[in-house]
Amino acid sequence: MATSIPTTPQGTAPTGSRGISKAGVAAVVITVVLWASAFVGIRAVGPSFSPGSLTLGRLAVAAVALGAVVLPTIKAWPKGREWWPILAYGVMWFGGYNVALNAAEHLLDAGTSAMLINVSPILIAVLAGIILKEGFPRWLIIGSAVAFGGVAMIALGSGQRSTADVAGVLLCLLAAVLASVSVIVQKPVLRKFTAAQATWFGIMVGALCCLPWAGQLAAEVQAAPLPATAGLVYLGIFPTAIAFTTWAYALSLIEAGKLAATTYLVPGTTILISWALLNEVPSIWGLIGGVVCLVGVGLTRRRSR
Repeated sequence: MATSIPTTPQGTAPTGSRGISKAGVAAVVITVVLWASAFVGIRAVGPSFSPGSLTLGRLAVAAVALGAVVLPTIKAWPKGREWWPILAYGVMWFGGYNVALNAAEHLLDAGTSAMLINVSPILIAVLAGIILKEGFPRWLIIGSAVAFGGVAMIALGSGQRSTADVAGVLLCLLAAVLASVSVIVQKPVLRKFTAAQATWFGIMVGALCCLPWAGQLAAEVQAAPLPATAGLVYLGIFPTAIAFTTWAYALSLIEAGKLAATTYLVPGTTILISWALLNEVPSIWGLIGGVVCLVGVGLTRRRSR
């Protein structure tokens, strides 16, 4: 499965101004579905693993799975200053983001967590417009506003079931900020390294940061039931090794702000997965919100005259 992960040629510049290939569209779809499943998976294995050990276990599995694909392809390793952005998004995204999100889902339900994380696309669009000089296309702004409205509807629909806690909300917002900055930092790295390589470097950095939880992870794996351990392996291979690589691949093809808007589809997809696997029936507001998110993301793809 891991051998089918798409990569971009080294030295290839982003092609956000041209039409997106079928591979690019497939990468976006895979990322959305797998990241949505991660919110459900984290919630499911949460009783067996603490936030730090879950992050380390997930990254360790991802490092092995993706490393088997990446290591034979590396012709030149990062040198000198090239390590700085890799260290930055490795620490912030693969380390800090995952620990904060895992901790938040001990306090919040999966749907609420996915909704709060969706502050990130707005931050990415702003940062990309200023730092990456992508500007602020009219339809990106309009579509993002519509999609965020859909996310708000989903939140309204899950409000009665939410176990919202101030600490959980703050942890989700922290995760959103760390992810947003990391996307901006990662974008230039993809001009020299393939999506899989850039992802694997970041995973390794994040795993090294989480090594203090190694003892706790070993103890929890021994005590965890088999389904929880299988869930940990799933999180490492699919939402981490594969989905972060398909995200990086799409990021090499699409402007950061426009790509980030596609993650507005994650909360609705999370609700559908929770419905199918956990029998958490969505409310009418959740269903309507999911449709509104689809419309909003569609609007972001329109071109301004």
